[in-house]
Amino acid sequence: QVQLVESGGGLVQAGGSLRLSCAASGRTSSIYTMGWFRQAPGKKREFVAAIKWSGGITRYADSVTGRFTCSRDSAKNTVYLQMNSLKPEDTGVYYCAAGISRTIAPMSTDDYYDYWGRGTQVTVSS
Repeated sequence: QVQLVESGGGLVQAGGSLRLSCAASGRTSSIYTMGWFRQAPGKKREFVAAIKWSGGITRYADSVTGRFTCSRDSAKNTVYLQMNSLKPEDTGVYYCAAGISRTIAPMSTDDYYDYWGRGTQVTVSS
């Protein structure tokens, strides 16, 4: 089992920055990939970014490429999402997810991941 706890959300002005953290505990050695998703009110949850735990290879949604950076700290079992040049469209609840093993689903889909955090709210004002 893996437990995930997000933190770092808050209210920020457009053009500002926030850094989200996701601390993993439990059987962290089983994690292959860590991902970030977000959900705006009344909308479906969408993929934001992902990182392979061992190699550090990252993938980003087109909407955040060049503005967001995903990184990891293996010693702390923590993954980060640095968000720069924030826009009101970035507003939503941000979720951390952990993928444990291979699946037929792409890394950018919900079905790829086995464990989810409860989310942290990000609000960007205009």
